Amino acid sequence: MKEILREIGMIARALDSISNIEFKEFDLTKGQYLYLVRICENPGTIQEHLVEMIKVDRSTATRAIQKLEINGFIEKKEDPHNKKIKRLFPTEKGKTVYPFIKRENDYSNLVALEGFSEKEAETTFDLLQRIRKNVEKEWEFVKKGNKREY
Repeated sequence: MKEILREIGMIARALDSISNIEFKEFDLTKGQYLYLVRICENPGTIQEHLVEMIKVDRSTATRAIQKLEINGFIEKKEDPHNKKIKRLFPTEKGKTVYPFIKRENDYSNLVALEGFSEKEAETTFDLLQRIRKNVEKEWEFVKKGNKREY
């Protein structure tokens, strides 16, 4: 069997490393840009939705959100209907940085798909979505405290 997940992991780590270096000038580190992008694209989201979108544990998300808030990229606002819920919004600083992050993402996509035909790019996207959906089922299962048997 081909080591597909190893390849995906190497790609993800390389791109994450590049982003961490390039976004250092904005004081964004250790994947914080992922959270900022999701908050900019989904203003008013809650932490639990970020956990689901990014596929991290709650404590990792809490630390990243706190750092983004301390550094002025996002702000928390109480939900008007439920005071216990804190909604996350980008600040002006966050909105200013977002287009740069988006351009980096678009560029990285172009680099990654260099030499691919339109059909190959579509096929790759479809196959990766299928892989993600398969893994998501396992992630949900384990996240709920279950143990996988292998």
